[in-house]
Amino acid sequence: MNNLKYKHLFEPIIISGTLFKNRIITSSMGYLDVLGNRDSGYTHKSEAAAFYERRAAGGSGMVTVGSCYIDKEFGDFGDRHVFLDDQYSLFSLYDIAQSITRYGAVASAEVIHCGLYSNRKTGEPSYGPVAMEDMGRQVYEMSDSYILAIIEKFADAAVFAKRCGFGMITIHGAHGWLISQFLSPKLNTRNDKWGGAPIENRARLPLEICKAIRQKTGPGFPIEIRISGSECYDGGYGIEEGVALAKQLDGYADLIHVSAGSHEIDDVFTITHPSMFLDEGCNSVFAAEIKKNVSQSKVVTVGAFSDPELMDDIIASGKADFIAMARSLIVDPDLPNKIRAGRESEMIKCMRCLSCFSNVQNNGKFYCALNPKSGKEYSEKFDLPTAQKKKVLIAGGGVGGMQAALSCAERGHEVILYEKESRLGGVLRCEENVPFKRNLSRYLDGQEKAITAHPLITLRLNTELTPETAAQIGADVIIAATGARASVPPIKGVTAENSAVMPAVYAYMNPEETGSAVILLGGGLVGVELGIYLAQIGRKVTILEMQDKLDDGGNHLHAKGLAVEIKRHGIDIHLGTKALEITENGVLAETKDGKQLFEADTIVFATGQIPLQNEAMGLHAAAPEFYVLGDCVTPSNITNATSSAYEISRTIGRYT
Repeated sequence: MNNLKYKHLFEPIIISGTLFKNRIITSSMGYLDVLGNRDSGYTHKSEAAAFYERRAAGGSGMVTVGSCYIDKEFGDFGDRHVFLDDQYSLFSLYDIAQSITRYGAVASAEVIHCGLYSNRKTGEPSYGPVAMEDMGRQVYEMSDSYILAIIEKFADAAVFAKRCGFGMITIHGAHGWLISQFLSPKLNTRNDKWGGAPIENRARLPLEICKAIRQKTGPGFPIEIRISGSECYDGGYGIEEGVALAKQLDGYADLIHVSAGSHEIDDVFTITHPSMFLDEGCNSVFAAEIKKNVSQSKVVTVGAFSDPELMDDIIASGKADFIAMARSLIVDPDLPNKIRAGRESEMIKCMRCLSCFSNVQNNGKFYCALNPKSGKEYSEKFDLPTAQKKKVLIAGGGVGGMQAALSCAERGHEVILYEKESRLGGVLRCEENVPFKRNLSRYLDGQEKAITAHPLITLRLNTELTPETAAQIGADVIIAATGARASVPPIKGVTAENSAVMPAVYAYMNPEETGSAVILLGGGLVGVELGIYLAQIGRKVTILEMQDKLDDGGNHLHAKGLAVEIKRHGIDIHLGTKALEITENGVLAETKDGKQLFEADTIVFATGQIPLQNEAMGLHAAAPEFYVLGDCVTPSNITNATSSAYEISRTIGRYT
């Protein structure tokens, strides 16, 4: 008898002779994109192996190693990749594959060719379905013989991946890369058997790749192909052609992995990687439609999954056979094991802020806002145990203070946490009623619950930690996480007596007190996200920003989602605009064209924060060790707060 609550999600299945222990897939993530090396194969294999291993250890039935390029000369997007036509990659990829399979997960290598986008950074020639210009470069049309050679390269890459220890292959045929360029009716206007209007012609390349891989690898090596069920933009193909494409591939690929979108269109990025503004599993409709129309291939769905009930229902109802996740397994790699063991309340759900993907592009690692261990999987494996247990006193129960308390307790330290408010969570609690921040609120609740239940943590609410109290306690370590306060702009009319003017935090907590027309002063993340929230509840929103662009706080991919919502809700943005005075009718401002009155009922300022440094430094003499973290150092973001809290906690007691 199967006693699992989500029995469909954890039902084993055999495909092409390969056992998948459950229906959860770690979707492809291109850790190799930034850590590979064009000239020497793969130079950071240990870090990559630890990254993928952590997902396998967390219970995923299959783990996909993303961005394995098949053509070193003409198929890559930059110069920091790993190539399957380079023998120097063998030993590195073998170690990575073994790190996955030792946990009983199936290891898949995602094979990719960038087509017309290849060599953008190197300046070498590139080839695509047709000749065209791309960012000032000449793209050459692939000849018939070149296409046949590319098909062989895909097949040879699969053979090499099998030699490296991978148990299957994932062909990337989505999101605007080479194969999807051939599938696109907008891009592929060829007049031969490889293109044009008939889907049979445009689907010929992926079909022949599947056939060639099967011929060279044999029957016991599953083939997955990722496609866009719909390209999701005018001029691209829709779900009808997505279904027709899947019918062409049915039986030739063992798994058809149905994603959505194309990176050619900026707005579509937030559909391919669903933003926090979209529903969970929003792209599953494409997989469900394709599932109805194929008979031999299994179907994978992907896109913003974390709810186990929804995932189990999708499989139980026959809408898909597998659930693939990427970001959800960055924030909580143990999500599959937690669901299986009935520990759903312990799950940390992705808030889809895209800090992870922005960081991997900017800084080379998947640093997650809510999981400070992400990007540090390798060092975690060899972390030194605590040499000396200490008494740690923490001032401030915001996101950084909570993480510090839990991380210190995890390492065996006695913790006393002081928070001046009646609950933990700090300033972020102001967003708890915002629909697109529901997973952030869930995370804060989970952190608070874990702190309350931990035997090594003593919690003091409604109590501000003073230097006198700190000195009396006699702690070994003090961590100051005192936060910041809103910066009040020096503008005439911004006074405590003016009820039409309020800080962003107050507006978040009391949206009913805002009028029908709201002006936001400040175009940073706080101002823009608040503007979107107020627009969602029916306010007419205008944002005035002094700089010549909105400030994404370094999270450039989240900014794509914000841009979509700004457009969707008709939010007026005025850049290069300085507020001069608050009047009875609104805001008098200096614009590029002179002074202008912007009318509004309510003015909300989101003009930055002032770190509470004096409050923090007042505690420095009360213990032998003293640390500061979070906004009291420099106002920043959740990622930096949780990461610094975690790193400080790892340091405490490490050495005697």
